[in-house]
Amino acid sequence: MGTNTNTENNRRKDPVCDMLVSTDSEHSYEYAGIQFFFCSGHCLHKFKECPEQYLNKRSAPPLVESDEAGAYTCPMHPEVIQDHPGSCPKCGMALEPVTSSGEEKNEELVDMNRRFWVCTALALPVFFLTMIADMMPAWLPAWLSMQTVQWIECALASPVVVWGGWPFFVRGWLSIRTWNLNMFTLIALGVSVAWSYSMVALFFPGLFPPVMQMQGGLVGVYFEAAAMITTLVLLGQVLELRARSRTNAAIQMLLGLAPNTARIVRENGTEEDIPLDQVQPGDTLRVRPGDKVPVDGTVIEGESNIDESMVTGESIPVAKTTGEKLIGATVNGTGSLLMRAEKVGSDTLLAQIVTMVANAQRTRAPIQKLTDVVAGYFVPTVVVCAVLTFIAWWVWGPEPYLAHAVINAVAVLIIACPCALGLATPIAIMVGTGRGAMAGVLIKNAEALEIMEKVDTLVVDKTGTLTEGKPKLTAVQAEAGFTEDELVCLAGSLERSSEHPLAEAIVRGAEEKGIELAKAENFQSITGKGVTGEVDGHTVAAGNAALLESLGIDAGNLSQQADKQRAEGQTVMLIAIDGTAAGLIGVADPIKESTADAIRDLHAGGIKIVMITGDNQITANAVAGKLEIDQVHAGVLPEQKAELIKKLQAEGHIVAMAGDGINDAPALAQAHVGIAMGTGTDVAIESAGVTLVKGDLRGIARARRLSRATMRNIRQNLFFAFFYNAAGVPIAAGVLFPFFGILLSPMIAAAAMSFSSVSVITNSLRLKRVKL
Repeated sequence: MGTNTNTENNRRKDPVCDMLVSTDSEHSYEYAGIQFFFCSGHCLHKFKECPEQYLNKRSAPPLVESDEAGAYTCPMHPEVIQDHPGSCPKCGMALEPVTSSGEEKNEELVDMNRRFWVCTALALPVFFLTMIADMMPAWLPAWLSMQTVQWIECALASPVVVWGGWPFFVRGWLSIRTWNLNMFTLIALGVSVAWSYSMVALFFPGLFPPVMQMQGGLVGVYFEAAAMITTLVLLGQVLELRARSRTNAAIQMLLGLAPNTARIVRENGTEEDIPLDQVQPGDTLRVRPGDKVPVDGTVIEGESNIDESMVTGESIPVAKTTGEKLIGATVNGTGSLLMRAEKVGSDTLLAQIVTMVANAQRTRAPIQKLTDVVAGYFVPTVVVCAVLTFIAWWVWGPEPYLAHAVINAVAVLIIACPCALGLATPIAIMVGTGRGAMAGVLIKNAEALEIMEKVDTLVVDKTGTLTEGKPKLTAVQAEAGFTEDELVCLAGSLERSSEHPLAEAIVRGAEEKGIELAKAENFQSITGKGVTGEVDGHTVAAGNAALLESLGIDAGNLSQQADKQRAEGQTVMLIAIDGTAAGLIGVADPIKESTADAIRDLHAGGIKIVMITGDNQITANAVAGKLEIDQVHAGVLPEQKAELIKKLQAEGHIVAMAGDGINDAPALAQAHVGIAMGTGTDVAIESAGVTLVKGDLRGIARARRLSRATMRNIRQNLFFAFFYNAAGVPIAAGVLFPFFGILLSPMIAAAAMSFSSVSVITNSLRLKRVKL
């Protein structure tokens, strides 16, 4: 490993443990002028202790093809990534595939299920035999002595502990070796203590004091406790793995949306069905009534209504005609369409949604840091509590002292396993982000999901966010000596070189009028003012009053006319030809039908709406008045948007920014939460923490409801986990015994510990049904 060699397509392995390195700066360290990256903190610490022994591994560490394909990660510790299955070195949980095909078998679930049923068949006879021997010894046959019973228990329980519990011992040892103490540390300690004590008591009863010996010199054993604890923990693992598999239901559902085949139309007019992975950009495809749209593309013939609810969350079908965009995996209505394939494979919107959801599910919410800190101290504290429990029962407990001390210490170790605590946050994040994807709200990372509920101010761009983003030419006014067609021709010819949406509206308006445009020369775009150039020998300028003023051109009465049209919500450009004010052109960008409802919904949620736009104040005020927006900032240059957000943040506001253009990217990155319209540019989407697939502001209200529901669920999980452990440890230690004579059996502790994890997962799964 040398300088940061991580790329999007390949990542090097950690020089200490061979796991994939983390891109997190917290896991980097500079030594001898070289920046080293590590998978997790413990490897970083090892490197710092003796870096020289690892430098020889720097030159050619193995590479994996991708950190996405064929890689495995831990749901509780997503920074742990490796290119083969295994266990997490921090928590001991089995690593899961980073990406899912929806078809792979859960090998750990199969293994745990097999171990559980075999151990159940062996442990139940041990349990019933012990119950009969202890409570109803008269039922035992005359030939079955107590010593024989103990040997039978040993024969049945030992395979359960050694073979059935082997994964727990391996993970427990790994946790001690790497000093990442976790639930398997406690399970391994508890089971091994109970079984080892029983083995010593069986083989060497003379080592124990006479007070602990029964008739015949035998000492009581706890093989049934060791066997039943192992079996119940296995049951908990099986239930947990099954429940965890359901947390990826959203990804599985999304993966299942894509059709298996596409109907291609050949150049000779013949049609045939081909596998989806054979479709290439540029292919002509037939979408028959009721078929799924195979890939992303554009309609080139026909019209129909498309059900896009599976990727946008909107149940109303969308009308599609020639030139309209189609989204892969959406469902065609009753019409037949010909489409041109444009994005296939991993480039389709569906594939990007799956990737974004998978990535989001591996991120960590800030609230998780609190859990990590608590868990870091929790396991050592439990071990200390178990030791104190052992000492207390041995010194002050009733006879037999040692037996009571061992069994209560084991109960403390087992019931305090912090698996529920560790699962509380990541499982809720996984389910929550999946639920958002099904409603057209894509969460890029867990931090955005957590902050979203705290947002009190929403900053929105006007064009493309509040409005359709497709302005139309609505008015042309020519001064004396000029004609309207001449104005449209010269302005359209000039604006054809511009990428601004308003320029596109003028060009489209000229084409609709049948006006032939000419070639523009010496084109120049002046930020915040407009454009200038030469067309057919004429010097042409199109922009605002500031542009004409900078060129020394008197706008005359055009400024007053422009103000009137701006008051009606139009964007007006003044046109100057050969140094003379020639007229104006008005362009209107219709407000989205859903915008007003979205604003009302956000206001009801206590959010202040601030509109920023590069448009002039009058036009901005007209739009703001219609939508009842709280605050307006007009004439804002792209670089000023981020400054405005900084100002709001300095005032103590939690700010979300919604935008769709390249010029919104800095502001989206500056905001506490950036919200990109899915209909916008890739740069804006990349800069945002939340993407609305539909490009509909109502999705912000959905994202906020999702955030509130998810964070509420996480707090419930954390409360249950903390409360459970806080109450369970003292009871297991025997605090109720002096008052009520109640002791908590290690077997009951094991069952309670296992089902606590399942309860946390079950609570998280409720998010799948939350109404957005």
